[in-house]
Amino acid sequence: MPPLRRVARRTARRTARRQDAAAPPPEAAAEAAPAAPAAPEEPAYMAELQQLNQLKEQGILSEEEYAAKKQQILGL
Repeated sequence: MPPLRRVARRTARRTARRQDAAAPPPEAAAEAAPAAPAAPEEPAYMAELQQLNQLKEQGILSEEEYAAKKQQILGL
């Protein structure tokens, strides 16, 4: 057997061992994955916009006041 084949085979085995050692076992990979949230969280500004809309519907805020405050909340 020529020495180059021996070196290539040895290098291939060494590389395979390193890759096996670096990869987590399949069970550990499954456990490490975070659980998906049950429901996406509502953005913080949504409650404020809903309250603002109620005030407009009750006639407490004018359309102009509503639009101005909505732009302020949304950062537009």
